[in-house]
Amino acid sequence: MKKVICALFDMDGVMIDTESQYDKFWKHTGERFGLGIQDFEKKIKGATLPGIFKRFFSEYDEKDIRNISADLDKFEAQMSFDEIAGSVNFVKELKSKGVTVGLVTSSSITKMNAVNNTLHFDELFDIVITAADIEHGKPAPDCFLLAAKKLNINPQDCIVFEDSFAGIEAGTAAGMTVIGLATTNSKESLESKCQAVIPNFEGFTLEKLEELR
Repeated sequence: MKKVICALFDMDGVMIDTESQYDKFWKHTGERFGLGIQDFEKKIKGATLPGIFKRFFSEYDEKDIRNISADLDKFEAQMSFDEIAGSVNFVKELKSKGVTVGLVTSSSITKMNAVNNTLHFDELFDIVITAADIEHGKPAPDCFLLAAKKLNINPQDCIVFEDSFAGIEAGTAAGMTVIGLATTNSKESLESKCQAVIPNFEGFTLEKLEELR
């Protein structure tokens, strides 16, 4: 049984239960701008805001982009940041047993500040990587590789917890072991892409994580 050295966590859909809230915002935004993309709100999972604009809104002018950004800021200011069952306690257990823990999210600094004011993730994690720290967002591996570099840990010694396809692809491309969270996508859709899939962190322990490896 290989000892766990480092665990890197996505935030939305892994640490906090926000994905259903984002679904409503992006579904409405896609319809409002007439994108005509089925399940648009699902296709942007794990992507940074600049990445979403570049891929889906490149033909829209700067005024439209500013309006979407402003709407998103207002939306996030009113969001609730309920934790995924057992997530915070699991991170605390890892820390208490000497495992390095990092948060790797596609969220903006503004959103991160709001979360920190409520849940104090800046104090919980050894390192926090946000969209502001990278040029290429998920599914590129840059965010996870940067976290490993800053922590001075070999990527192969890192375990990633992700819920989105883009995040899982990013963790895999970084050469890390990926554990899927079936909070956003079904267990069946994740199983072939991850080392293992769990529903949440309730009852999950470091010992169980080591057994999965």
